[in-house]
Amino acid sequence: MIAIDPDITIEDLVRAHPKAVKFLAERGVRCIACGEPIWGTLREAAAEKGFSEEDIARLTEELSEFLDQ
Repeated sequence: MIAIDPDITIEDLVRAHPKAVKFLAERGVRCIACGEPIWGTLREAAAEKGFSEEDIARLTEELSEFLDQ
């Protein structure tokens, strides 16, 4: 299992944890387009949607907890 941090690429995240797609989509962070991962990092995708650094840290923590279940 790979570690989840804000600088993980969306491609690596989706490959290692496919269920992350739904989690992120429910929070307004799009990480799939036309069936392919969006380029860039989790931090970049969240920032593009207006997330602050604090929001990104919380999102990353919640995502890690979700994936650990």
